Amino acid sequence: MISFIIKGILRDRSRSLFPALIVAAGAMLTVFFYSYMQGGKNNFIETSARYQTGHLKVMTRAYAAESDLLPNDLALTGATGLVSNLRAEYPELIWKPRIRFAGLLDIPDENGQTRAQGPISGLAVELVADNRNENQNHRNLPEAEILNLKKGLIAGRLPEKPREILVGSVLASSLKINPGDRATIISSTLTGAMAIADFTVAGVIRFGVTPLDKTLVIADLEEARQLLDMEDAAGEIFGFYPDFLYRPQLAARMARDFNAKSEERARSSGEDPDFLPLILTLGEQGGLGDMIAIYDVYAYVLVAVFVAVMSLVLWNAGLMGSLRRYGEIGLRLAMGETHRRLYFSLLGESVIIGLIGSVAGTALGLAISYYLQTYGINAEAFTRTSEMMMTNIIKAQVTRVSYIIGFIPGLLATLLGTAMAGLGIFRRRTATLMKEFEA
Repeated sequence: MISFIIKGILRDRSRSLFPALIVAAGAMLTVFFYSYMQGGKNNFIETSARYQTGHLKVMTRAYAAESDLLPNDLALTGATGLVSNLRAEYPELIWKPRIRFAGLLDIPDENGQTRAQGPISGLAVELVADNRNENQNHRNLPEAEILNLKKGLIAGRLPEKPREILVGSVLASSLKINPGDRATIISSTLTGAMAIADFTVAGVIRFGVTPLDKTLVIADLEEARQLLDMEDAAGEIFGFYPDFLYRPQLAARMARDFNAKSEERARSSGEDPDFLPLILTLGEQGGLGDMIAIYDVYAYVLVAVFVAVMSLVLWNAGLMGSLRRYGEIGLRLAMGETHRRLYFSLLGESVIIGLIGSVAGTALGLAISYYLQTYGINAEAFTRTSEMMMTNIIKAQVTRVSYIIGFIPGLLATLLGTAMAGLGIFRRRTATLMKEFEA
């Protein structure tokens, strides 16, 4: 029976070519859009992890409750010892202390008077120590690599000396800053006093992330500690998986383990629990867990939409095919073939056509996705006003699901379309077949 159906499909292309093309187009679009959405999701997760959240982040409980306000008066103290303990207890992750702060960047003219001034979001990381090859091993990448600083450097160099900073490209352009210029950072200390210090702009960075390019200034961690009166303190300690792939279940398990130990310590020692360290996963920060879930839901909605649309098109194609094959179906019934057997033979045709179209569409969709995984699409025109942590170059991400997801609408839609169109077979009455042939 299968060989009979295949011969019929190959010899009468008029009944198989159009449905196969529809299936191929639907499978191709499903694979492409799914892979592109996965790329967008991974772009968002990786960028957020590198600059804002880490895969895990250690803070005090009080700091975590008000983290959007950057409350450095609630920062972690004894950060050096805490980082060492984290590296010893969880060596599979990279642990990096950081300080985030807000303030103003003042650019003086040749007379020392303010030439330009603008708000900044500051990020203090281990720059100078890394450049001196300190604290580097296979589980402790330098911050320049984590933040992609060398790749994004468009002018100047990375900080190598004390009191040197990096400035985002849009901020540098708006304030007319060049490498070697003097800049004054105005912020507030741990105790709320005004903090003012002069720095030299070592380089200009294009992160490719609109919010960062607009306001970010990167300083060395030790320099920021002096500026903000935060000796051996850190607002946050970031934890990263070395391959930068977020593992939500492993991260959640590690966070529960650490937080349980911290709570036990608070009960046994009588310390204020608000100032004991707490670990949050990436998904527990800023509603990122909900956004990741939405991305996944959109992937299923995408498949459902293509199934519905393709089913309607193939249903219509099946109805037209049934009209064209009206005599053939009647003849087969007259020769003794049962309604059920004939109906299932049509379903068998649809499965074979669906497989052919799905294979062709999936292959084409994967080819396009692999191309975009390599080169990406420049979405800068759409992200200039965006505050989302996504790079301007969005690439597709081909996963194992990409290889099979095109077959879901491809096979399901052809089956549904044929199943609905083929119901007319059961309305044909054997007793009236001869009258139909005479007519």
